Amino acid sequence: MKTADIGFYDRVPITRDFRALSDPAHFTPVPDDWIVGVADIVDSTGEIARGRYKTVNTVGAAVISAMINGLNGQDFPYVFGGDGAGFAIPLKDASTARSAMAALRSWAASEFDIALRAALVPVSEIRAAGRDLRVARYAPSTGVDYAMFTGGGLAWAEAQMKAGQYEVFPAGPDALPDLTGLSCRWSNSPARHGQIVSLVIQPTPQATEQDFADLAQSVLSAAEVLDRSGHPVPAGGPPINWPPPGLALDAHVSRAGHSLGLQKAKLLVQNLFIWLLFKSGKRLGSFEPEHYKQMVSHNADFRKFDDGLKMTLDCDTATLSQITQMLEGAHARGKIRYGLHAQQEAMMTCFVPAATRDDHVHFVDGASGGYAQAAAAMRA
Repeated sequence: MKTADIGFYDRVPITRDFRALSDPAHFTPVPDDWIVGVADIVDSTGEIARGRYKTVNTVGAAVISAMINGLNGQDFPYVFGGDGAGFAIPLKDASTARSAMAALRSWAASEFDIALRAALVPVSEIRAAGRDLRVARYAPSTGVDYAMFTGGGLAWAEAQMKAGQYEVFPAGPDALPDLTGLSCRWSNSPARHGQIVSLVIQPTPQATEQDFADLAQSVLSAAEVLDRSGHPVPAGGPPINWPPPGLALDAHVSRAGHSLGLQKAKLLVQNLFIWLLFKSGKRLGSFEPEHYKQMVSHNADFRKFDDGLKMTLDCDTATLSQITQMLEGAHARGKIRYGLHAQQEAMMTCFVPAATRDDHVHFVDGASGGYAQAAAAMRA
């Protein structure tokens, strides 16, 4: 690697002001010799119709979990998309990514009968096609920060993947990705102020970067009037119940080839202990249940720039109407494509390296289709 590319992501500035990220000047070009990884679920709309959106979210988040574990905690930019994920890595880590994604494809098919696509695309080829890949870092709390992408590069890579280019082929049927830390034990968070609205907005080729920046600022300003800017997870953390609604999913994720029934029984006991701990609120060693629940909310990834703007908001009728009018106007001018999907609950899929630290990450989506349904509405 070029000397300038070593430690590139560590040098990308971190901001605590989400609205500032509507300004393209806050994004830094990804090095030309890096690699983009993309993955998504084939026919996620059909899976949603079969009531499997939590499974879809889990498989999408598994892409990020497998990469974090494969890179041994090394920082790299990634983004969760509901039914898939994208990331960028140095060229030196391409073989690690290929192995992880190949194992994920086999695991998704054998564990859930889900077809997962995956591709690795050189950044240089993205730029040769007239797109770009730039990244920023946003910290919703002192514990974590999330990558934001712009430039059209991720969207182009996803389109190439769906056309069968740059494919990462499945590994053997017994291949298992390392999904340590991936978890789904929280209950859904019901809407408290109206509906949980999942929103996907993308610029068209007719829109300049400033056109989209202005629209994003307007939409974010409208959402600012909502409680906690529309954050769909309560400030004190999401509900926790026993038995947890995601028990079977957790068992599939964590069994590592062992008996599913035995893993379910093991998790049932573990989660009873966790539930009692949260109900009591008592500290156990260095683990403080109330602090952990608050950090879950603070760390939640409920809005992002991902070659456009994606948000899952707890939104009242008046604010939703105002945002929709803005989007309809921009759409009529040929500046954007957008889709939204309203539901009654938000759900989370989590990656927790250690419960005693504050760097656990929580991917938020609508519970009955969320981003995948919003994207389908946009395409329609």
